[in-house]
Amino acid sequence: MTETVVRGSAPGAVTDVTDAVDAVLGQFLAERRAEAEAVDDGLAAAVADLAGYVARGGKRVRPLFAWLGWLGAGGVEFGPAAPAVVRTCAALELLHASALIHDDIIDEAPTRRGLPAAHVQFADRHRARRWCGAPATFGQGMAILVGDLALAWADDMVRTSGLPADAQARLEPVWSAVRTEVLYGQLLDLTAQAAGTEDVDAALRVDRYKTASYTVERPLHLGAAIADADAATVAAYRAFGTDVGIAFQLRDDLLDVFGDPLVTGKPSGDDIREGKRTVLLATALDLAADDDPAAARFLRSVIGTDLSADQLDRVRAILTATGAVDRVERDIVCRTARAVAALEESGVTAPVRDRLTAMAVAATQRSR
Repeated sequence: MTETVVRGSAPGAVTDVTDAVDAVLGQFLAERRAEAEAVDDGLAAAVADLAGYVARGGKRVRPLFAWLGWLGAGGVEFGPAAPAVVRTCAALELLHASALIHDDIIDEAPTRRGLPAAHVQFADRHRARRWCGAPATFGQGMAILVGDLALAWADDMVRTSGLPADAQARLEPVWSAVRTEVLYGQLLDLTAQAAGTEDVDAALRVDRYKTASYTVERPLHLGAAIADADAATVAAYRAFGTDVGIAFQLRDDLLDVFGDPLVTGKPSGDDIREGKRTVLLATALDLAADDDPAAARFLRSVIGTDLSADQLDRVRAILTATGAVDRVERDIVCRTARAVAALEESGVTAPVRDRLTAMAVAATQRSR
């Protein structure tokens, strides 16, 4: 493995590790493409597509949380272990790519980050080249396999990170948990959609496993495990990660309905069209059940349908009038404050604590 140097403004600085992660991912995927080219040009093209998907957009939030988890638990930013830690952190971005690619197939989502979703991109290529069979079927099949490659290669990056054996042993159960929990979240989400679940607690459970676990909680835990953090630090990280991760998803739910598509990169109301059983929707149904049964019936009638602009406007009005928007906003504020408090009561180093606090605010108050 070529050594990656993580640069900061001064010794002891809390470095944004994004550039280092991008470099590691670029090198790793270039090596995989070279391997694929020795087999078949078409295979190499698929690997190049995956590399392009990973490279386009994304804030590298998960690797950054893992890196900060390591630093905050005593990791040395410019020490000899840093390159191996960066490589381990970068693996989270391949796990994320796998989850997004598969999620877009499940949801039949046409776009991701303002561009065609992976399965749509493959289908378009099939159509343009006039290949045999159905373009959509080909696109889905290719995307499933490329998503599987991303997941397998995430494991490879962790296994070949170069971490010392004791750190690798501490890391393995956390890495296993993050992979399993994101899949649990997908299963819970898909089941909730099919069953028409309207329970707020069930929706929160989806948010915990599908978003909070692999976005914030487990990445921080991953970094802490590498650094051999004590139980109190791990507990603080996990409490922070759970609350911030759920608040992040609650903000995402609000942006899906009320956000500007030019900013968010996806059409407004996609969650409703896809039949997503979000906390926002479950809260509105709960509040409307007694006070406005007609509004509840309307919401149920448009969930999972290709609702019109007028119908979406009415959904927005109901979500606001029932108090669901205000309740979700209050929950975001409460969870963010509770997360910050958990860090303040921990032994996490001050520069990292300050950085995580800023990230919590940015993640939960964003406009995209």
